Amino acid sequence: MSEVAPKTIGNPASWVFQSLRSASHGTADAIDEIRSEDSATPQVRTLDLSDISAALRDGWQDFKAARSDAMFLVFIYPLIGIAMIMSGFHLAVLPLLLPMVMGFAIVGPAAAIGLYEMSRRREAGESASWMSAFAVLRSPAFASILMLAFYLAALFVIWIMVAQAIFAATLGPDAPSSLSSFATDVFTTGPGWTMMIIGTTTGAILAYAALAISIVSFPLLLDRHVGLPVAVATSLEVMRKNRFVCLCWGLLVGAALLIGSVPLFAGLIFVVPLLGHATWHFYRRAVT
Repeated sequence: MSEVAPKTIGNPASWVFQSLRSASHGTADAIDEIRSEDSATPQVRTLDLSDISAALRDGWQDFKAARSDAMFLVFIYPLIGIAMIMSGFHLAVLPLLLPMVMGFAIVGPAAAIGLYEMSRRREAGESASWMSAFAVLRSPAFASILMLAFYLAALFVIWIMVAQAIFAATLGPDAPSSLSSFATDVFTTGPGWTMMIIGTTTGAILAYAALAISIVSFPLLLDRHVGLPVAVATSLEVMRKNRFVCLCWGLLVGAALLIGSVPLFAGLIFVVPLLGHATWHFYRRAVT
């Protein structure tokens, strides 16, 4: 009878060495996945407005199939919105309340990554529960996804800083004395209209930049091992080739998020899953 080798705990030094070696291999794999040796850009289709309606229709089917799981997955977003409203009662933060709400459209593509995974699994005939959405954490592309998410987060921070600067240069720098006086200043004074025009234009430019680099990047990274540069290049090509359709998609997403935010952000429990699932199907229609 063969002897079984005794199990030993090992000394701390060897455990640390093995952990560092494993981490170094994981880091190297992540770097290889980010850059990817395959530099070929996937084929991009020409889209029309019917592709938007079809993506929404397919996204609705995904939402109905995993309604409770998807709603549970995004339940935190209304809580974040309510926290922003509560902070808005502090008059110093009040001018930034609307920019923070609208800025959610910038980071939205990253926030819906779990929903893309659910749609991908359902399309492949696999189980698609809220737990399966966390499989993204084990994806080889997770480092690329995280890096792209950091970029969108940086755009969001820049937008908030710019919004603060625009307020300081027009109606500021002092905080509003009350909500009613702030609303009056915004809609009935020249500086208020200047703030809205400059702020809206700046926000639109940043939102366009976020849309251009992320409209299909996140789903593509989940679906194929193309690397971050190729994913972003493909997203830019989708925007270049289908600018009108992509802008309509972006306006639809922004309007839906705004409508979902009105009733104390409760509507986001329905809007975010629908848009997340639909984004996956928009990607499938845009990239071959």
